[in-house]
Amino acid sequence: MNYIIENANIVDARGQRKKTLYVTNGLFAEKCGENAQVLDCKGLTLMPAFVDMHTHFRDPGFTYKEDVITGSDAAAAGGYTVVNCMPNTKPVCSSEAIAADVMDRAQEYGKVYLHQCVSITKDFDGKTTDHLRSLGGRIRAISEDGKWVMSNHVMRTAMEIARENNLLVCSHAEDMEISPYDYRMAENIATKRDLYLADQTECRLHMCHVSTKEAIGDIARAKKHNPRISCEVTPHHIWFSDTGYRVNPPIREAKDVEALIAAIQQGVVDCIGTDHAPHSQEDKKNGSPGMIGLETAFAVCYTKLVREKYISLPQLSQLMSLGGARLLGLNQGLIMPGMQADFVLLQTEKPYVVDAEQMHSKSKNTPFDGEQLYGEILATYRAGQCTYQKNKKGEQEQ
Repeated sequence: MNYIIENANIVDARGQRKKTLYVTNGLFAEKCGENAQVLDCKGLTLMPAFVDMHTHFRDPGFTYKEDVITGSDAAAAGGYTVVNCMPNTKPVCSSEAIAADVMDRAQEYGKVYLHQCVSITKDFDGKTTDHLRSLGGRIRAISEDGKWVMSNHVMRTAMEIARENNLLVCSHAEDMEISPYDYRMAENIATKRDLYLADQTECRLHMCHVSTKEAIGDIARAKKHNPRISCEVTPHHIWFSDTGYRVNPPIREAKDVEALIAAIQQGVVDCIGTDHAPHSQEDKKNGSPGMIGLETAFAVCYTKLVREKYISLPQLSQLMSLGGARLLGLNQGLIMPGMQADFVLLQTEKPYVVDAEQMHSKSKNTPFDGEQLYGEILATYRAGQCTYQKNKKGEQEQ
């Protein structure tokens, strides 16, 4: 579909402006294509669609919680067209074949570009890395999410392989010998170790869901001399403090929230990662850590960071779109000719109330249920095709 987009408030990492946009053959273009449909977006904000560097779709193996279809639906409803899925599935995603199956099914469904991470060690065994040497070009990142590679030697070896094959190493920093009695120390020690090994091996390292004042401070110092380091924070770690809702890493103290927001303001944080972690009601009741996040991420970050004047809306676009796109090497994240036409239309001035039962995810485990937020997603487009349009639940979406 070709479009002429008029009257939108256009926002990306470069700033805000009003101009007529053209979408031709799935790309933003300098001029109008044939048979273009006019979209009058008066009163709406148009931004690049979002990129999530940290998602769990639970597929294969735990599809009673989420699957490729429902996860894609949730992503589109949240304004996302790109997700980076973690490998803690069943079986563990330790091969290109498993990854390809997940990515192919998402591609066939067509709502998101799904990149599937492969595990750092084979089946999370903590020691085997030979499988990393045979990965093909579709694999862009590896992770031991849900675990941490305890062995220094094994992690160093994995990082060397990652450097040789241009793989991004996504670290879930948690020393699991320490976390049973001190979650803060567990994250801080693991962060220091991985930053040091990344410096020695010259691999690209992405620190996932950073949550402590000490960890973000170490990352900031490391980034001053190592441009291959990147990091993310989650919406819930900048919204909540001192609450009992169980996530991993835990919700931290007010001093940690302040440090994370300061790091965002200073440009230390590269992107927002939702850590979308769907669970059944029974699993959550039995203590499974995590919350769904794709459908509330933008609104939480906009309400907290922009409306409270910590950062500007273009800066939030950098965090939610361009930062992740660059880490994955994708041609999107800005509204400019030649970029893939992935964009969202949203309402920034009117509040809405989160209703977990209206969410598209198979799971409903969100502490934001009933929260009043700003920044509701009204429509999502991927390569010029509408993947979501706000509607009543159960009705056919465009």
